[in-house]
Amino acid sequence: MILIADSGSSKTDWRTIGHEGQINQFRTVGFNPYYQSLEEMVAGLKQPSLLNIQDEVSQIYYYGAGCSSVKNNKIVEHALKQVFHKAKIEVHHDLLAAARATCGSEPGIACILGTGSNSCDYDGSDIVETRPAPGYILGDEGGGSYIGRQFLHDFIYEEMPENIRDLAIQEYQFSSQDIQENVYQKPFPGRYMASFCRFITQHKNDPYCYKLYQKAFNDFFQIHVMKYDNYQEKPVNFVGSIAYYNSDILRSVAFDLNISVNIILETPIAGLTLFHKEKI
Repeated sequence: MILIADSGSSKTDWRTIGHEGQINQFRTVGFNPYYQSLEEMVAGLKQPSLLNIQDEVSQIYYYGAGCSSVKNNKIVEHALKQVFHKAKIEVHHDLLAAARATCGSEPGIACILGTGSNSCDYDGSDIVETRPAPGYILGDEGGGSYIGRQFLHDFIYEEMPENIRDLAIQEYQFSSQDIQENVYQKPFPGRYMASFCRFITQHKNDPYCYKLYQKAFNDFFQIHVMKYDNYQEKPVNFVGSIAYYNSDILRSVAFDLNISVNIILETPIAGLTLFHKEKI
């Protein structure tokens, strides 16, 4: 059995390919070696859905957030090995997952807009260039944590329209103090900030919420996509919930910048499954 994982900071999508080609899918918590120790990752992997197949898995292809260095990849590999003792394991960056799922064997620019953000220039086989991805404090332009951070900033300073502020209080029953406790004292502040994008998307017909996305996507294109050579001549593809559920705004911003947006997927797991199934 082959096990494929697409892991972001908030969630991990898993698919198995059985000996006769049958496919099953399930979801667990997300993993990121920048923010979690080996022990924390092992604990997160010990889910019934994974433990039930641990003796059947012979090969694992893991694509994950934070898997951009040999050190981090080894952490993930060691964590997986604690559960899947018999499996051969390959750990790759989630950018390669985005490129393989959306570009296939064709050149293009592959981007991630989920909890965080990232991008790469892909030649149809390998990633040839990337932009810095310094995380939710210093980067993540266009991603959920970036948008959520601005939303919470405006809430605390009362710089958002009163009707949106009232709806947010009604929805979340929170205060400025609650926000600061979650951001500064509790784990996974990036996930917390990104969680408000569901509310923002629900109200994106409001000019304030629309402009939050509009500015964030413009920042992403300016800082990432427009730094690649010949970016206007290449299809730009996206994976991630922020891109998928706000594709109308994303495409509008891209059009204004003369950028050609092609495929937008919520997750790359289906494309990855096809990629690896063809190689069996």
